Amino acid sequence: MDPAFKTGWKLPKKTRNAKSVLQEEQKRVGSLPPDTPTYFSVEGPPSLLPAKHYCDITGLPAPYKTAGGLRFHNKQVYEIVMSLGPGVDQEYLKLRNANLVLK
Repeated sequence: MDPAFKTGWKLPKKTRNAKSVLQEEQKRVGSLPPDTPTYFSVEGPPSLLPAKHYCDITGLPAPYKTAGGLRFHNKQVYEIVMSLGPGVDQEYLKLRNANLVLK
């Protein structure tokens, strides 16, 4: 064959499934010393920023809160919250695990 002659054909890349890739990664991480930080072992500190609060009705940012603990976004949502029947506000609070349980 002439060495100047080149073809555009190449061997296709071999694909591997995710299971084999993860197994190889676990082997590699397992062979490292225990005090070596990896993406699997690094823990971040808690956030310095306050937690964000969202409206229980709309899901928008909630700068306001009712006396019962229900968060709301604006005046229109507050009118809806005030028109809710008794116990409905507790159902909304239960959705975000903030309900008050009296014994």
